[in-house]
Formats: sequence, structure tokens, C-alpha cells
Amino acid sequence: MTDARASGLLLHPTSLPGGHGIGDLGPEARRFVDWLAAAGQTFWQILPLAPTSAGNSPYSALSTFAGNPLLVSLEDLVEEGLAPPSVLEDLPGNGEHVDYGAVIERKLAALDTVCAAFLKRPSDDELWVDYDLFRARHEADWLDEYALYTALKARHKGRAWTEWNALYVTRNPIGLGEARHTLGFEVRKVKVQQFLFFRQWQRLHDHARARGIRIIGDMPIFVAADSADVWSRPELFELDTAGCPTVVAGVPPDYFSATGQLWGNPLYRWDAHRAENFGWWQKRLAKTMEQVDLIRIDHFRGFDACWQVKAGEETAIHGQWVPVPGYELFQSLTERFGDMPVIAEDLGIITPEVERLRDHFGFPGMRVLPFEWGEDFHPEAYDPDRFPRNRVFYTGTHDNDTILGWFRSIGGEHSRPGRAMLDYMGSDGREPHWDFLRFALGTNARIAMAPVQDVLGLGTEARMNLPGQADGNWTWRLRPGQLTDGLAERLRGLTEASGRLADPEAAGVMPA
Repeated sequence: MTDARASGLLLHPTSLPGGHGIGDLGPEARRFVDWLAAAGQTFWQILPLAPTSAGNSPYSALSTFAGNPLLVSLEDLVEEGLAPPSVLEDLPGNGEHVDYGAVIERKLAALDTVCAAFLKRPSDDELWVDYDLFRARHEADWLDEYALYTALKARHKGRAWTEWNALYVTRNPIGLGEARHTLGFEVRKVKVQQFLFFRQWQRLHDHARARGIRIIGDMPIFVAADSADVWSRPELFELDTAGCPTVVAGVPPDYFSATGQLWGNPLYRWDAHRAENFGWWQKRLAKTMEQVDLIRIDHFRGFDACWQVKAGEETAIHGQWVPVPGYELFQSLTERFGDMPVIAEDLGIITPEVERLRDHFGFPGMRVLPFEWGEDFHPEAYDPDRFPRNRVFYTGTHDNDTILGWFRSIGGEHSRPGRAMLDYMGSDGREPHWDFLRFALGTNARIAMAPVQDVLGLGTEARMNLPGQADGNWTWRLRPGQLTDGLAERLRGLTEASGRLADPEAAGVMPA
């Protein structure tokens, strides 16, 4: 990691403003990059970019390799002449929350029309040449299987792959050959959809680099049971003969839930991954490294041991820790990629073994302010220098309440811990969120990060995710005009005072 002190903000693209029901990779994303640069920031952190399934969680995706088509900017496609202006007419408006039902129905229908029209372009068209190059790069690794999976899922009215025709569940070669033939046009449309997504993402990433903004991506440790990944490579996962998980992932009771979190993701057959020298993981990391500058690996704790729960359990209470060959995995990845641009999400029940694994490979870990201070804060017991510089310090993550929401939840300035926090920070209590930001930026961590909601001083109503709650997550959006020039100027001043002001010459990142 760079020696330069730096900072940035966390905001998933779905939370960007815009008039089409959901944030996307278009004009508002580029404006946000420009605002970050004006605010003196170095990093933009996002959540996984993968296509989501039921529940709309970026951490439960239909593919770990594909991009989320809901993020494709139809506005940019119209501007380029790849879609008629009429595709924008029946989309949801710029609400404060994403209405996923309406967005999925209307936007995907519009995008389907665009992709169908694209396939009618002349084969010597310049964009068609780019499309052919995209296919040549990705079809063998993931695109063929994902496109067929998506087309088959549509044929089966969205049902999980374990409920499909038995020929497809068992991946019978004759059945799959028939599907590739009869669903050929649908498969090709999915490939165009992915081409358009990654083309727009590359443009946005280039725009960010040109303005000195580096993107921190997110790679979940697990994949969803109903995904192209599990359907196409079932031998890599703990499944029964019907393709259903025999054991699933989660975490034991913790800060977020008294019954733990039952994620339901299938666990890996590590012997199978070891037998292919972790080739699936190498492809996965390579794909992520193409898209972002740094990678936050979610639930890093699970690479030392993971919480295994028998399939069918209603909570995560009755589970057990099972060992994982994390050293072998990361050694294989290091041999392939060298020093990896990785941030280890080392939150939760962290043992000395997890810390040794993290430090052996030199990965920076994370610290989160509400976890550092707790709800019974005693300033005399807190040492702000107790963790090394090789850390990323957050006021909160997508799983936390906003810093102001959390502060209010412990009683705010009228509670003993709240008053102690304000006194410790030298705060007058008028804008505690700015005082928390100032503290985070002032820590010795090399990188300091905050969700955009904390810069805006928003409360619990702006929370992105509540772990353990099935519905109502991932919907929060910025309103147009909330990120003002004055706000950028104020954040820039605070960033400069903490020695973190972005320097294009010194804002390098860990080598890819």
C-alpha cells in the first residue's frame, strides 16, 4: 500500500441520483467522481458490481464474474445513438429509494430491446469489432456459461437452477446443446448486455483515473447457491446429488444479531479447488483486478475458518468453525499476481490465526469507529494509536448504521458515552458527524473512509443495509443536488488539515 495518507468515500452506484429509478454508470457517476476530486479525495469505494438475485443484495449475486445490467446507463446509450430516446420514457423516476420491482421490469425490458437492435448492426461496424474482442476475451472463462444460465433461468420463469428441467440441472451435454441452439438469440442478447456494461464501466473507471480517483471494489468470499458459478462448476461446492447445499455459510451470534447470520451460501470443496491449484479463484481475482484499483475481500475471517451450518437450520446458532486452506490459496494467488491490491475485511470474531494470515501476506485490515469505541466508551481506556498504520479506518460500512444514527442510538450527547465521545473529540455537539469525520481522518491509518451518508449528516433513515433483515435493504439513494460545492470545499479543508489531500503524483496504489 502507498505510504501517502489518503481518504475517500463509500457509495454504491445504485445510490447515485438520476431520473431512471436507480443510480447507474452514466452522467451522475461521472459527476460524483468530479465531486470527489474537488473534495480532495483519493478513493471511491463501491459494493460488488455483480447482477443481483432475490433481495437485491450485491453479496448474493447471479454471477461473480458478470456485471449488473441495472447499472447500465440508458441515457449514455441514447447519447451514443445505440438506443432511441423512447427507451427513457417508461422508466421509474428519481425517487429517494430504489423501487427494484419497477426498475427490474422496465429497465431490463428497455435494455433487452437495445441488445436485440445491437445484434442487427452490420458485422463490419466498429462497435461490433469491439464486441467480438470482448467475447473472445471472456466467453471461455465465464461469459458463455453465464449467458446460457441467464437464458435458461428466464425460460424457467426465474426459478432456481435446481428446479429446472433435469437435463439442465445435471448439465446433460445433449440437453445443453439443445438449449444453446433454441435459446441462441437470448444467449447472444445477454452477451451484448454484458459488453455494454463493461464498456460503460471501463469508461467510468478511465474517467476516475484521469481525475486522480482510485476505485476500491468488493469481492465477497462466497457466491450464491442459485448462480451461474455454482451451476457451471458444482464440483467446487458442497452440494448433494440434486445440486442443493449440504452445509451453508453464516456467522455465529454477534454485534448485529443474537441468532447469528444465516447467509445460506454453499461452502467450498477446498480439496477440489486445491486439485486445480485454485484456478477458479485466480480467474475470479483477475477479473476483479481488471475492474478496480484495490479489492476489499469481504469476510476475510472465513479464509482461516468459516462458520458451517447444516442446510435446513433456521438460524446460524447451531454451527461450527471448520478450517480453510487460506495460506495455500493466497500463496497460489501471490505466485500468479505478485503483491495483490487487497484490503482484508477482518471484522467480527478475529483470532490470532486470522491476524497472522492477514499479516503474512501484508494485507491491510479494517477498523470501524463504532466497533472501536463501542457503546460504553471510556476515553481513558482508548488508545488511538493501538493499531498499525497498515489499516483502513472507517466511520462505518454498508452494514453499519450511519455514524449519526449510531450516535443517536446510544443516547447522543445526553448519554454518558455520547458526552464522553464529544468531550474526547473537543466537540460542541452541534455537528457531531463532522467531529467523527475529523477524528477518523486524524487517525494514524493510511486510509480513512466514510460512507457519503456520514458526510451529509444523515440518520438511520439513510442506512444501506441491516444485516439479518431480509427486506428493505440496498435501496437508499442520494437526492439531486445534495453534494454541493460548499460541502466539497468543507471536506477538502478537513482532508487537507489531516494530511490526506489527494496528490496525483503520490496517490499510487498497491501494485496490480
